[in-house]
Amino acid sequence: MGTPYAGIDLKNLPDTSYIKIPKNPLEMVIGQDEAVKMAKVAAKQRRHLLLVGPPGVGKSMIAQSISFYIPPPQEEIRVVHNPQYPERPFIEVKSRTQIVQEKEEMNMVEGDLLDPKDVPVSVAERLGFRCQKCGFYSSASENTCPNCNNPKVQTVTQGPFGDVFNVIGAAFGVQNNTEKVTSTRKIGEREEVIVYERHNDKIRVLDEKTLERKRKIEKKSPSKVIVPIDRKPFILATGASETELLGDVRHDPYGGHPQLGTLPYERVIAGSVHEAHEGVLFIDEISHLGNLQRFILTAMQERHFPITGRNPQSAGASVRVDNVPADFILVAACNINDLQYILSPLRSRIVGSGYEILMEVTMPDNPTNRMKYLQFIAQEIIMDGKIPHMSIEAANLIVEEGKRRAMEIDKKDNALTLRLRELGGLVRASGDIAVGDERDLIEKNDVIEALKTYLPVEEKIKKYYGNMGAALSSENTLSQKGEEYYANYHNFRQDRSYD
Repeated sequence: MGTPYAGIDLKNLPDTSYIKIPKNPLEMVIGQDEAVKMAKVAAKQRRHLLLVGPPGVGKSMIAQSISFYIPPPQEEIRVVHNPQYPERPFIEVKSRTQIVQEKEEMNMVEGDLLDPKDVPVSVAERLGFRCQKCGFYSSASENTCPNCNNPKVQTVTQGPFGDVFNVIGAAFGVQNNTEKVTSTRKIGEREEVIVYERHNDKIRVLDEKTLERKRKIEKKSPSKVIVPIDRKPFILATGASETELLGDVRHDPYGGHPQLGTLPYERVIAGSVHEAHEGVLFIDEISHLGNLQRFILTAMQERHFPITGRNPQSAGASVRVDNVPADFILVAACNINDLQYILSPLRSRIVGSGYEILMEVTMPDNPTNRMKYLQFIAQEIIMDGKIPHMSIEAANLIVEEGKRRAMEIDKKDNALTLRLRELGGLVRASGDIAVGDERDLIEKNDVIEALKTYLPVEEKIKKYYGNMGAALSSENTLSQKGEEYYANYHNFRQDRSYD
């Protein structure tokens, strides 16, 4: 990344509201130039990424920002009923163009909507819009005429050709009832069947061509959209269960019984690997997935992953949907000490089709990077939305705290920490103090007060008790003091770890 802040005098900025915030989300990532560069490559070339580093250095932000660079999804995934073998539904993938065409076809079978007064009187009466006694028009949902208080009695008698019309209407999938009326009309020298049906407070008119189109559409096997085309291209699957990650088939105590149960295709649920199709699947702490990592590997290799019932005691256990698309960019993240718990084949797949990146934990302390720190502070304030902006004098205290932490935690001189999540908490704590005092700007004293109170609990324990052993000795009951686990804390070191 460049140095857009070079030459800017921080003393000339009154507060952080004057800091320009980039619209590009990757440019909002502070101090991770190499990771940002590779993220852009991953988005353009559809490569996988493994981001390795401690919490709070920007792994999640980089993963989410990749979706800013990829095109919107172009495919919708549907599960289609299989009438010959209901437990093996089909998969249907529709492009955006096909979906538009479908909507146009559906609009063509909608017919014309007319006011009840614009259709023949007999039709309006039979559909319940016109009173047979006084001719008053009202809603078909009212059984009694609001004008004369007489019931809207529906005529059940038919003309000599009524049976013929009913037979013709049945051929098009419609029949005479209180919701629909089949009749005829003349088009030139030709007479055609026409159907009138209720549609809220209007009457829909369907001619023969429209009825034919509708009949063809109704002949198609029913389907269910499990991954819609208008979806977010970023799926967060951190800590997901097996069902959430891989999909499932809901249980129905009546199974797929046509009268009592729910058909299998209607019970299919997509997993995160399917919802991330054409997008980004982000899994932080991927090592915590354990054996589920092998399913991620299979989906990455095949770019498809089947959906099956995951509970062997469920009626969904007999249902399986094959070839469900799962073509995603995997962005995985972990800490350095968890690398050993990532499956070797999965890491090999990432390296073979992507990049492993070690995140930076500090950056040099110079004017350009100090300006980036101010950008970070302004971003945190804007994203929080509940605290005021910060004076530059107060913001410089945050910068100095970042320098102190780089020295204390990472043993780096003349550097600024990139463990920014905790610093973001410090910004919010300072803002809450300013809000509590009903001030419109976070001042230096607010940051000083927050630095005294916004401390990890380990530091508070060390301050109040001296060490963890003394704290436990003071807090525990006599019975707890004799338990074996109490002895595990006597070697607590100053660096907040255990022997």
